[in-house]
This record gives sequence, C-alpha cells and structure tokens, in this order.
Amino acid sequence: MATSLQPGDVAPDFSGTTTDGTSVSLADFSGRWLALYAYPKDDTPGCTRQACSLRDGWSDLEAAGVAVLGVSPDDVSSHERFTAAYRLPFPLLADPDTEVLRAYGVYGEKTLYGRKSIGVTRTTFLIAPDGTVAHVFRRPKVDDHAAEILARVHDLAG
Repeated sequence: MATSLQPGDVAPDFSGTTTDGTSVSLADFSGRWLALYAYPKDDTPGCTRQACSLRDGWSDLEAAGVAVLGVSPDDVSSHERFTAAYRLPFPLLADPDTEVLRAYGVYGEKTLYGRKSIGVTRTTFLIAPDGTVAHVFRRPKVDDHAAEILARVHDLAG
C-alpha cells in the first residue's frame, strides 16, 4: 500500500482528539506549515526514535513555522503515556477508527520483511500553509526526521 497523495494535492480534511483531550482539525493549521506524521504504534522502537527526533528538533521546527502532529491508531490514553514518557512537546492525534490514516492512504495491507499485514505505513505529509500537500516523506529517516523536514521546508519556502 502506498499513498496516492502527491505534492500539489489538497490535503484531506481531518478532525479528532489529541493527547490533551482537545479537538483538532486541518483548519487549525491554516496559514502555517504542518508536518503530519503517521506512525504505527506508540512506544515501539522506530516510532519512539522518530518522535524523539522531532522532540529534539522542536525548537528549530517552531522557529521555521512548522507545526507537528503525530497520528496513529492508538487511543488518547496511550498517547498520554507516550507523550509523558518521552516529553513530547507536540500533540498526537488519536485515530483508533483509522479514518484519518485511511484518508491519507497510509492504513491498509502492507508488506514488511516479506510478510503481509494490516497497519500503518510510516509516512509524513508536509502540508503547506495553503492546505496543499507540499511533500510526502514515504520513508522518513526516523533518527533524523526533524532535520529532514526542516531542509525540505527551507527548499520549498526559499
């Protein structure tokens, strides 16, 4: 499974509940860059490394005007524990019914090490201030993801 979203496409609208119980939607990020990162599961090795990379690069991302929002099928209580354990400064969107993940084309059958399963394909969507998809990171570098996003924003923003 691979997302069919391409740069230039209008980002699918979404809404849901974040780590602290507040509601969030795509419209809340209008006028600024958004790194919407889809990941398989809280507190797993790759997902933790990716979240920590974004945490460690948070001040640089904020300075560049980039908001970060993680989304996974985990529920709010799982996100609360994950956020507290790793001191994540950005919200995580609970998507247990996978509506947001499906809208972005990153939930479904996937193949990992030759085995097929159903789940989330780790992908980050860089959404421009006008609400269009500016870039899709199909294989984000989990240990250097903040720098990867910053470099792309600098390239695109000129």
